[in-house]
Amino acid sequence: MSDEDDLDDYEPEPEPDEEDLEKEDDEKETEEWEDYRKEGEEFSEEWMPIPLTENMMKEGLSLLCKTGNGLAHAYVKLELKDRDLTDINLLRSYIHLRYVDISENHLTDLSPLNFLTHLLWLKADSNQLRTARLNELPYLQIASFAYNQITDTEGISHPRLGSLDLKGNHIHMVTGLDPQKLSSLHTLELRGNQLESTLGLNLPKLKNLFLVVHWNSWSEEGAVLGVRI
Repeated sequence: MSDEDDLDDYEPEPEPDEEDLEKEDDEKETEEWEDYRKEGEEFSEEWMPIPLTENMMKEGLSLLCKTGNGLAHAYVKLELKDRDLTDINLLRSYIHLRYVDISENHLTDLSPLNFLTHLLWLKADSNQLRTARLNELPYLQIASFAYNQITDTEGISHPRLGSLDLKGNHIHMVTGLDPQKLSSLHTLELRGNQLESTLGLNLPKLKNLFLVVHWNSWSEEGAVLGVRI
C-alpha cells in the first residue's frame, strides 16, 4: 500500500467540542483550587513553633519611660508584627509594657498578656485567635482583634476600654459585653462577621457601632454602615 493510499484512508479525529474544553478547564481549576485549599489547611494547622525570644524583644522594644515612683526606667512599647510567632510566653516578664503590637503572627493564646497590667493599647490583628478573652486590664483603652477566628465576645471586661475592633471574625451573637464592666466603651467595630442580631449591645457610652459594609449601585466603593447612638 502506498503512502497516498494511507492518506486516503486517514480520517482526522473530530475536533473537541468547545463546551467539553471549557468543562475540562473548569474541572482542572476546581482540582487545583481544592489542592491549594487543602495544602493551606494543612500548613495552617502545622505551623513550625516559633517562640518569642530575647533577641526579638531587643529588636522590638522602644520608648523608654519612667516607671513606678519615677526612679526607674523601662521600655514600654513593643512591636512584634509579622514574625511568624506561635508563642509569646516571654511577655510575662515585661510587666511595664503599655503599647503592644503582635499582629500578623500565628498566635492562638494571648494569656501571657494577663501579666501586663499597665497595658494601654493592644493590636493583635491577623492571628489564629478563637477568643479575645483576657483578665481585666485596668488601663487598657484601645484593643484590636481584627481578622482572627473569634466566635464570641465573651471575656472582654476592661473598665477603661474605649475602642474595640472585632471586624473580620466569625461572631454570630454578641454576648458577655457587661455594660457595668465596659462603661467607657464608645466605639465598637463588628464588620465582616456573621451577626444574626444586635441583641446584647446594651452599652451606656456606645456612640459608634459599625456592623456591615453596604454596597450601593451608585458607588463603586462600599460605605460603612454605622450607627451613631
